[in-house]
Amino acid sequence: MPVVAHRNLRARQMPAIAPNGFTLLELLVVVVIAGITLGVVSLNAFRSDRQVMQNDAQRIALLLQLTREEAILRNRPTAFEADANGYRFLVREENGWQPLAQDEMLRQRDFKRTPMQLSMTPPPLENGAPNSLRITFGREPVDKPFALTMASGDTSVVIRADGIGHFAVE
Repeated sequence: MPVVAHRNLRARQMPAIAPNGFTLLELLVVVVIAGITLGVVSLNAFRSDRQVMQNDAQRIALLLQLTREEAILRNRPTAFEADANGYRFLVREENGWQPLAQDEMLRQRDFKRTPMQLSMTPPPLENGAPNSLRITFGREPVDKPFALTMASGDTSVVIRADGIGHFAVE
């Protein structure tokens, strides 16, 4: 019995040592997580000119498809008109081309990168305002295929239309 009492006495006298601070492994894990987070944030925050141009082209391709469908549904010609700074959508009324101001999707927009050089092959048949490009969609479900090239600086993107309602960005 004296041996057991001696052990209990010794255990009571020595305080337990609590670890202070972090281990090297814990610090390394925190640094790696912070590095990955900063990498993801910087990739999303600082988009390249190519990504910005690609996003603009994707939006325009979808809006061109919507404009084409509007022409068929309204039974009136509609148009996409763009210059170096922005683009808008028009509908043919009795008194000429009118902007689609009441339509939130087809409202006037500015390009993210300006000035934008636009070219189309084959060239459009109808001219819009000076220094602008106009693509007209008729009431028929089949149009002529075309390629719309958007360029700003060294970056360019092509929107291809097959004439039956499909628009692809390259």
